[in-house]
Amino acid sequence: MKLATALSERADIQRRIAELGGRLNNNARVQEGEKPSEDPMELLRELDDLYTRLEELISRINHTNNETRYGEGSLTDLIAKRDCLKGRIGIMRNFLNSASEKITRYSKSEVKIFSTVPVSELQKDLDELQKELRLTDETIQELNWTTELI
Repeated sequence: MKLATALSERADIQRRIAELGGRLNNNARVQEGEKPSEDPMELLRELDDLYTRLEELISRINHTNNETRYGEGSLTDLIAKRDCLKGRIGIMRNFLNSASEKITRYSKSEVKIFSTVPVSELQKDLDELQKELRLTDETIQELNWTTELI
């Protein structure tokens, strides 16, 4: 099984677990004399099976990510880099939106508002971060489709 296939299955299982949670809650109680629309005990067995499979997949995915070499590091290192790039980009994007927001003045007596940073220079930095994220993500995707799950 390719790593990408395992990742897809993991996402599917996580979605199904979330759905089962809702279905369990919907069938937790019924009016006296009524039956639930689904057997909660059967749903709980299905949930246990899904969590057993999920645990196995997560373990194998993490082990594979750690063992898959790329350059001087591992796939795990690339994933950590990607996650940090996403965080930096999100904060920088919000900050630059705030710094470049235009304030309309209706008269000369109103207070002037100026940016505290060179927005255009920082926007170039942000563009480079976004390019780095895109390249990192492409590398991760390529490794996911070419790496066999351990």
